[in-house]
Amino acid sequence: MAEAHPVGFQWVMEAKRRGAKVFHVDPRFTRTSAVADTYLPIRAGTDIALLGGVVRYILDNELDFREYVLAYTNAATIVSEQFADTEDGDGLFSGYDPNTDSYVQTSWQYAGHEQDSGSGHTAKERDGAAGLIHESHGAQVHGQAERDETLQHPRCVYQILRRHFARYTPEMVERVCGIPREKFLELARAWAENSGRDRTGALVYSVGWTQHSVGVQYIRTGAIIQLLLGNMGRPGGGILALRGHASIQGSTDIPTLFNLLPGYLPMPHHADHPTFDDWVDSIRHPGQKGFWGDARAYAASLLKAYWGDAATPENDFCYDHLPRMTGDHGTYQQVLNMIDGKIKGYFLLGQNPAVGSAHGRAQRLGMANLDWLVVRDLFMIESATFWKNGPEVATGEIVPTECRTEVFFLPAASHVEKEGTFTQTQRLLQWREKAVEPPGDARSELWFFYHLGRRLRERLAGSPHRRDRALLDLAWDYPTHGPHDEPSAEAVLREINGYDVSTGRPLSSFTEAKDDGSTAVGCWIYSGVYADGVNQAARRRSRHEQDWVAAEWGWAWPANRRILYNRASADPQGRPWSERKKYVWWDPQAGEWTGHDVPDFERTKPPTYRPPQGASGPAALAGDDPFIMQADGKGWLYAPSGVLDGPLPTHYEPAESPMRNPLYGQQANPTRKVYAHPVNSVNPSPPQEHSQVFPYVFTVSRLTEHHTAGAMSRTVRPLAELQPEMFVEVSPELAAETGLTHLGWAHLISGRAVIEAKVLVTDRLTPLRVDGRIIHQLWLPYHFGYEGLVTGDSANDLFGITLDPNVLIQESKVGTCDVRPGRRPTGPVLRDLVEDYRRRAGIVPGERPPTVTTPVLRPAGRSDDGPREKGADHA
Repeated sequence: MAEAHPVGFQWVMEAKRRGAKVFHVDPRFTRTSAVADTYLPIRAGTDIALLGGVVRYILDNELDFREYVLAYTNAATIVSEQFADTEDGDGLFSGYDPNTDSYVQTSWQYAGHEQDSGSGHTAKERDGAAGLIHESHGAQVHGQAERDETLQHPRCVYQILRRHFARYTPEMVERVCGIPREKFLELARAWAENSGRDRTGALVYSVGWTQHSVGVQYIRTGAIIQLLLGNMGRPGGGILALRGHASIQGSTDIPTLFNLLPGYLPMPHHADHPTFDDWVDSIRHPGQKGFWGDARAYAASLLKAYWGDAATPENDFCYDHLPRMTGDHGTYQQVLNMIDGKIKGYFLLGQNPAVGSAHGRAQRLGMANLDWLVVRDLFMIESATFWKNGPEVATGEIVPTECRTEVFFLPAASHVEKEGTFTQTQRLLQWREKAVEPPGDARSELWFFYHLGRRLRERLAGSPHRRDRALLDLAWDYPTHGPHDEPSAEAVLREINGYDVSTGRPLSSFTEAKDDGSTAVGCWIYSGVYADGVNQAARRRSRHEQDWVAAEWGWAWPANRRILYNRASADPQGRPWSERKKYVWWDPQAGEWTGHDVPDFERTKPPTYRPPQGASGPAALAGDDPFIMQADGKGWLYAPSGVLDGPLPTHYEPAESPMRNPLYGQQANPTRKVYAHPVNSVNPSPPQEHSQVFPYVFTVSRLTEHHTAGAMSRTVRPLAELQPEMFVEVSPELAAETGLTHLGWAHLISGRAVIEAKVLVTDRLTPLRVDGRIIHQLWLPYHFGYEGLVTGDSANDLFGITLDPNVLIQESKVGTCDVRPGRRPTGPVLRDLVEDYRRRAGIVPGERPPTVTTPVLRPAGRSDDGPREKGADHA
């Protein structure tokens, strides 16, 4: 955090000054490690084993915040007797389908709800990254579930949790992660001791935590710990996801994602949602609790914002104009489709995949097989010059005079050259004014898309074709200003906020959204940001002029509340857990919830409220159900559905690993998304043969001096001078083993590419003793490419394409490689070197790596032979 997010890290240092204890877990000793109380080096890709050990420590020592856990989580809920854990299946849960490498979730459901809850077979959900959809609104849980408030029932979630994490002992953590037992226990003790009625602890992770084939389950394990310790919905607690850009959060709220619409409404699927009602009912799940019960209002209002007067109840608000998903439309599938000639043209904004995405060679070969490519950026980035300057030109794979792609480069305005909002990790919208005019022909994204849409509509005016109605019916009437007719960003913010169609009055809250076409809302969770016609995101009242919650600095979604689920900051009776952690509470005299923040609960619903039989939506939430977006109002220690690779986190090895999984016969995530394509490959891992061809683990992260793929920092002279060239950090022990010399050259080889870097021999990387052997890790920055003031090979070229099954994010924080002293070869010889390694590793072009390495359980429970001895798997 000190390295990648130094401005935010000042508050960690302030907390430390006041007595907080800071632990840092990272494969590499960084600027954060230097000021932490305790640094824990970890083998990349093993965080679930570490966090699972913390869960076991809490449960074994009964250190959970029991009253919170009983009231606010699903710990007491009874799970189906059909469920079989990974402990029974040697790393596989019940319901695994080896034909699709996915789960049928029926057996994971709460007892009595096997057939009426959940998503059933998840193969289609993986292609649509449905885990990202469920991230916000949860999956279906129909009706009331059986509970055992004593937590003694063998199939209650609490007991399942105890059994599942029983093998994650301190000794196992050391064996898997390489973290000494004493350091692990120090972390576990401190985390538990600094949680409870009077204290809370925070978990902070960077974006890289998600970039694993089990990334979603990393975060799930952290959430289990925070729920067990009572750290969710309370001040000083929670899970903070640090973002690599100012508005990464905004780019998922109002998404740049293929499977979501604004406000986390899922994109409809062509086969599953032929009608508006089918689509809405797949979101709100009639009969379940929570505010997603009002999804029809959010959906109708969004379509009304899109198509204005053309959207009416009679035509389902132009629902037929919405595109439909047909499968995997993610960025990596698109790249492979480009290579296969299935995509003709591409718009590229805000990213630099030629060097900034996993498997850079595939990215460049894909872009070289388009008819046209539009690149909008501040500088002539690698994704605009790949056809003449990319590494494949030297190897002969791209011939500039024959490259078919016509590249249109359009200069873009920078963040100081345009107005608008960004939404950061705190869900806080902040308005920025334009500081200077953009130079020359540089324009904002708002200008580009508005005028592109205007010109397309002009060209299609009068078209008789039904296919053109979606574009022609759009409400596309934003006011413009200035010599270049710049659209008003504030007018867009008003549309995002939502308004009453008949009067134009901006809505003050998402609860005002209607399902009859009388409201138009561009993003329902942002309703209120333009309440009373005032740009709430532009507020900058000093913290010295308001209380510590600082509600008048910007605006946080939803409803300007700063902590989500803050009903959990009070006990079931509505009283603060302690005076020290007083935040939101029930005022019996006033008959409403009050406190320092906007209550994340119906303001007048008392703690004693119990829903009537058959209630659904918000009315089904009891007065002590704080997790108001969840299908049962509870925080989920166990996820009966919505997570595609298991109801509980399980340690699997990364897709590329030099060692066998010490916990289970199942080596890697059995549901990970694998692309069997001639250009893509995965280095072998045990129990496959030849894993020794790539014996070392490499990981990547960020330098303070550079930003992401480097396009905005390698062109800035002072930053380029501070970090002028690509380098690799290695331990003295690894340098001695491989013949590397300090400040000399090294080249790293994977099954995809060879890159070179200057060598930095440093104690910042520690060889780890793991499962009786030494594991060496190398570290690389991911900021370099072949354009700019300072250049270097791209670390991302080393990675292949393997994705988390829930959100289809790439595993780009851990891989395997070999390392040799000296500079890499050039020209066709470079590809010869890669092919030699592929031959020795047994990599066959287009061959799918083995997914299952343990017997498969039948969907209803155990395999025919029952639990299996593990010895054979670890021979």
